Amino acid sequence: MNIAFFLLPKQEVVYLSINGTMRQALEKMEYHRYTAIPLIDEEGKYAGTLTEGDMLWKLKRTPGLSLSDANSIPLKEIPRQMQNEPVRIDAQIEDLLALAANQNFVPVVDDHDVFIGIVRRSEIINYCIDLLKKYKQTT
Repeated sequence: MNIAFFLLPKQEVVYLSINGTMRQALEKMEYHRYTAIPLIDEEGKYAGTLTEGDMLWKLKRTPGLSLSDANSIPLKEIPRQMQNEPVRIDAQIEDLLALAANQNFVPVVDDHDVFIGIVRRSEIINYCIDLLKKYKQTT
């Protein structure tokens, strides 16, 4: 099965520009109650995923950093502890399984690496549960 079936399109995804600030990320993640958020560059290409942990490490490693100072810290200056790998839109569900084990979502890009949306881990798990149910019914 093609992953397009599971795609949450970009216009429905909360994401940030890589040129945004740490403060913007904190506020957006708090408002939506997210622990991770995709980052997009000036050309609309996927630039990585920012996590709460990334910001906590930045806070820990920057003595004296306050919430008001977070307005002056660009997201591109926050080191990311993990690199969430994207998949192309023509990927198959099997391509998502290994990635979803370690990521809340899998970013999806087109042939030019432009970010077009995400596949949520919950969608992948639900799909696998449905397959198991169908398998049990036939055996």
